[in-house]
Amino acid sequence: MVQQALDRLHGHSLDGQAVLAELGGLEIAAMAGFYLEGAALGVPALVDGFIASAAALAARAIDPAVADWLLASHCSEETGHKLALEALQLNPLVALGMRLGEGSGAATCVPLLQLAIKLHAEMATFAQAGVTEKD
Repeated sequence: MVQQALDRLHGHSLDGQAVLAELGGLEIAAMAGFYLEGAALGVPALVDGFIASAAALAARAIDPAVADWLLASHCSEETGHKLALEALQLNPLVALGMRLGEGSGAATCVPLLQLAIKLHAEMATFAQAGVTEKD
């Protein structure tokens, strides 16, 4: 079945939508749309797991600017996930050897990201902290 889809694409212009239509399921198309809309709105999105990475690759093929709005939550133990993250040029936020699925990487990273945002927002400036310039 996959080979038949590849055969149908052979010799045609390989735009992201054509590849997604031939090779992606509804869940991958929906996730790709989510990434596209998030990027259009300027909202970052966590890429969590192999299927999510496939959707992110499809979204990037449709609009390369999507890549600027993607964060990889983790890298699962599946070989394909590592290859997809490399193709997306994303470094995972955590490497915990997970292969649980169900959004477990994103669920692990959301509190970490919330903490980082809080620290950044509440961190004192050099002036507020009384730090002087170097002599």
